[in-house]
Amino acid sequence: MHAQKSKSRIRVLIQDRERDQPDPDHYVLQKAEQQLHTLVGVSELKTFIREIYAWIHINRCREKHQLKTKQQSMHMIFKGNPGTGKTTAARLLGDMFRELGFLEKGHFIEAERADLVGEYIGQTAQKTREIVQKAEGGILFIDEAYALARGGEKDFGREAIDTLVKAMEDQAAPFVLILAGYSREMERFLAMNPGLPSRFPVQLDFPDFTSEQLMKIAEDMLVDRDYIWTSEAKEKLQKKIHLRRSGDGASVFSNGRYVRNQIEQAVRHHAVRTMREKKEHDKDALRTLIGTDFK
Repeated sequence: MHAQKSKSRIRVLIQDRERDQPDPDHYVLQKAEQQLHTLVGVSELKTFIREIYAWIHINRCREKHQLKTKQQSMHMIFKGNPGTGKTTAARLLGDMFRELGFLEKGHFIEAERADLVGEYIGQTAQKTREIVQKAEGGILFIDEAYALARGGEKDFGREAIDTLVKAMEDQAAPFVLILAGYSREMERFLAMNPGLPSRFPVQLDFPDFTSEQLMKIAEDMLVDRDYIWTSEAKEKLQKKIHLRRSGDGASVFSNGRYVRNQIEQAVRHHAVRTMREKKEHDKDALRTLIGTDFK
């Protein structure tokens, strides 16, 4: 009964959105692709988003001709290391689903084990249901989802998983659940819970960025912040990335997040260096990062 209500509500939302905001020129797809263009890599995500847009668009066309339309589950698994764009992708999907009418709000709720798992019997189910309620009409993103299964038989994490599964099945107000985390840990988590993989028909891999892609991300960040850099500064960051990826910390390299932290640190170093010069600064001095800024 609840599942039927959920499907009906999705269909009504799509029909209402079509009447209110017709999309004959595929504006929503164009907007999503513009946002995707700012993301380096993630080709699998880009293909998936085009598929989803086309599916919803053609379903609308079929409904106009009184053809049957079947809804699909959009619950997803995101696998990849930190800084590979998983959270950004989830937010983008929420925006697109809202504009297409697939989700009523498209807002983004992020949760982790502590937000879902309680300390005594009954508390976990209540906490999990409250999080799901907040996510109604939007995206519920649970990072490092495998942490829910790490506590052993007496742990309440299993109860959180069961409550999420129940919500996926009978939630009257639709939402999209995305479980995310490291690739190996997510694969083990799914293997330990045989009933889960079939409930998440969409599984996307977010591979590590290449060194060239990371430098492109750095350049995009500088443009966004209205900075430029010297060739020496660029070489300095390239060396730092290489050392970080090939050293002891390679297994926990945080990809785009590492680059962002390096850029932000360099901006702070630039500010201190420039302020110490105690003179009137021209525009170039105020926006140019040099090698010593990447200490």
